[in-house]
Amino acid sequence: MPDSKPPFPPFTTETALLKVRAAEDAWNSRDPERVALGYTEDSEWRNRDVFLTGRAEIVAFLREKWARELDYRLRKELWAHSGNRIAVRFEYEWHDAAGQWYRSYGNENWEFDATGLMRRRYASINDLAITERDRRLAPPPESSAAA
Repeated sequence: MPDSKPPFPPFTTETALLKVRAAEDAWNSRDPERVALGYTEDSEWRNRDVFLTGRAEIVAFLREKWARELDYRLRKELWAHSGNRIAVRFEYEWHDAAGQWYRSYGNENWEFDATGLMRRRYASINDLAITERDRRLAPPPESSAAA
């Protein structure tokens, strides 16, 4: 399947964990185009109070997000799964341009199509101001672009 993303539903615990890890890895890349490839062309999102439809809107949203949320680092955890749906809890850390660090907590509900692409993503997120000393998530790996 040219526009697919294994594993495919229905999910087992093992395949749901693979989906969660793949999503975590993609989001930690901070590459909006890479992330968007995991979603259907007409994917529906709710992210906090923002509603999006389609890959183009997802890419634009993520570009703006990562321009504001600097040094973003995410951890996802499988919460539940059934059929073509997965629920996760997550936390991520980031800082703003002024240097204030935050830990954002939330839950996501995901629904996939038969090709393994996510067609719906609903995220509820809360932010907590933290100090840099209070960070728990490892900083992102250094880029090898200087080579």
